[in-house]
Amino acid sequence: MLSIRIPFIILLTAFAAATLFTACSHDDKGSTDRDPAPKDSASSPKYQIGEVAEGRLGSTANLPAVLKPFERVDIYPKVNGFIKDIPVDRGSEVHTGQLLVRLEAPEIEQQFYSAKAKYLQVYSLYLASKDDYDRLVVANRLPGTVSAHDLELAHAKMVADSASAQGEIANYRALEATSGYLRVTAPFNGVITERNVHPGALVGPAQKAEDRPMLVLEQQNKLRLVIDVPEVYSNQLSGHSLVRFHVSTLPGKTFQGTISRSAGSLNMKYRSEPIEVDVNNADRLLKPGMFAEVELPVSRNTNSLIVPASAVVTSQEKQYVICIQGDKAHWMDVTKGNSRHDSIEVFGDLHPHDHIIINANDEIKDGAIIR
Repeated sequence: MLSIRIPFIILLTAFAAATLFTACSHDDKGSTDRDPAPKDSASSPKYQIGEVAEGRLGSTANLPAVLKPFERVDIYPKVNGFIKDIPVDRGSEVHTGQLLVRLEAPEIEQQFYSAKAKYLQVYSLYLASKDDYDRLVVANRLPGTVSAHDLELAHAKMVADSASAQGEIANYRALEATSGYLRVTAPFNGVITERNVHPGALVGPAQKAEDRPMLVLEQQNKLRLVIDVPEVYSNQLSGHSLVRFHVSTLPGKTFQGTISRSAGSLNMKYRSEPIEVDVNNADRLLKPGMFAEVELPVSRNTNSLIVPASAVVTSQEKQYVICIQGDKAHWMDVTKGNSRHDSIEVFGDLHPHDHIIINANDEIKDGAIIR
């Protein structure tokens, strides 16, 4: 029998290699068994679930506005004439009834004096005919003293003279008013902001539309803040609401006023409703013509649906929230309304207490399983 002898060192080397291979195989298998657990925990998404709330969400709309004088008038002459005196200038503060311009027109003055003389003449004739008629009435108390025909003629003459006197007095009063137009006075308290004429200039009511007025008068101790409110906010305004605003020329200073009036109709061109806020400007810090940035409080008159702002997903095609029905996600198209802090109004096929995903995003597909 043939016997083969293998050296001891070779056997020892083979045994060590086999042992190392077995140990590595067990380590790899163990590693494979442990890896899936952390992968599953990391890949499972976490959703924050909330409910649709119902209520009124007040908000503030930031809108541009312009300050205008509470009253403003362009002053033109009512009659033709030369400017004799103009005691005011740009920046002059005037009061109601104060003389602004004095005109001279000799023909108007002569017409006035002529009408006055004619009225006095006709009125004297009326007094004479009335006296004659009164005397005849007294004499007619004795039968046969005055004929009925003479009495009727005296009465007719008195009535005719009375009518003539009434016509002349009307003409006289008209020319008196016309002569009064030679004095131009201030219709209200204010400041002269523009002066375009000087003594000696010929002015008249038949000026062209492009001609500038003699004077411009503005009331500046009280202003109108005019705001064009977009259609979307026009039904969310409450009367006499407090409005805050600021102007760029006075940084850091906030002004306020109350809504005093609104147009009640939309501008067909801009689809907006003009409203006005009365602003007290006794200190004259504000000037007519300034632009302002307004914080306008808006609030709906009825309850609406409210969700967190993070629940609304906005894509290029639509805006939607993700509702949970059963265990599936459903996209619900919505339209945004007022927003405040982290809440927003939504309008769509939603109901109060519907469950929605608060931390929604466009990676959650419609119909996805939510667990």
